[in-house]
Amino acid sequence: MGNSKVYGGLPSLVCGLLTVVIMFGSLPTRAQESHQHHVAPHGLAPAPFIPSTAKPFAQLMGDAMAVMDHGMRTALMNGVPEHDFVTMMIPHHQGAIDMARALLLTTKDPELRNLAQGIITEQQNEIRLMQAWLTRHAERKQ
Repeated sequence: MGNSKVYGGLPSLVCGLLTVVIMFGSLPTRAQESHQHHVAPHGLAPAPFIPSTAKPFAQLMGDAMAVMDHGMRTALMNGVPEHDFVTMMIPHHQGAIDMARALLLTTKDPELRNLAQGIITEQQNEIRLMQAWLTRHAERKQ
């Protein structure tokens, strides 16, 4: 493999990365706008995530994403960045747990099973830390 083949792909890679940055550059602003009024519920809450072999993997992932997205969109915000970050990260971390549980139902790959089990353990620990932080800082307002 010569250097020209490696270098030849570099401009298109850089161009692709720039396109992604430009396309998604406004997402933080949109997320912030939807949360600036403390709560922004959109539609009915999805059913709780229940991992089951009765559903295909893609549907389980969609279910997990729907629950996570709803939890993040309806997180109680108070305008304090630290508080708002934590209230949105809890459903985000729960989404990772739910997705890992879906994977454990479908894969026999030992490396991925180990990864999924680690995700579950670590994300549960981080959720507990964030809940404890919220409890300690409950009185803090904007």
